[in-house]
Amino acid sequence: MRLCINIDHIATLRQVRKEQEPDPVIAAGICEIAGADGIVCHLREDRRHIIDRDVHLLRQTVKTKLDLEMAATDEMVKIACSIKPEMVTLVPERREELTTEGGLDLSALEFKLVPAIEKLKENGIKVSLFIEPNPESVDQALEYGADMIEIHTGKYGLAKESEEIVVELEKIKQMARMAKELGLGVNAGHGLNYNNITAIANIEDIDEVSIGHSIIARAMFTGLESAVRDMVSIIRRVRV
Repeated sequence: MRLCINIDHIATLRQVRKEQEPDPVIAAGICEIAGADGIVCHLREDRRHIIDRDVHLLRQTVKTKLDLEMAATDEMVKIACSIKPEMVTLVPERREELTTEGGLDLSALEFKLVPAIEKLKENGIKVSLFIEPNPESVDQALEYGADMIEIHTGKYGLAKESEEIVVELEKIKQMARMAKELGLGVNAGHGLNYNNITAIANIEDIDEVSIGHSIIARAMFTGLESAVRDMVSIIRRVRV
């Protein structure tokens, strides 16, 4: 299982003061040195954290894999086709949200997603769709031409009661298996942390996880390199 680190929160701290530090590009390098398999950043339309400068420098410096999260807009597709990250994850985006709150409504967004996917793939960029763990979304992701899916694990991450955790985990397992059988790559992310990652790592059909907030929060006390190494260690104990 691959571990990709979302560095948006580093940029959020920088943008509070509109200064030059902390620099998410430097953070990405530390994450890679510590064992991360890829770097994730979300270039939002309002540029609230990651900005264009970051994306261009990350493309020049990331040695593992760059995953650009973005909305399926003409502007973002143009930027992605220009910098050519290894992959793009198309996500829903609302200006008032604190963070991405759920998976894409694939039916409502088909007219935007299909041409965006086609354009990105024409430029040699693999495309993932951020979806809820339900069968219809997996089928639609395949139909629209996506290379992979990222299962939204937010409900699992928020679950407190044992029964609810089991239910949400089972949904994720079933969708991961279904997607793999259809030939799609399977990623997972949102709300994952040092306590709940083990159960996700035990799902062999999941190829990759994307984690940001939990690792950056831990880094405030232990340092970024240590925080990344700790997460890598937990995952490697379960999956090589």
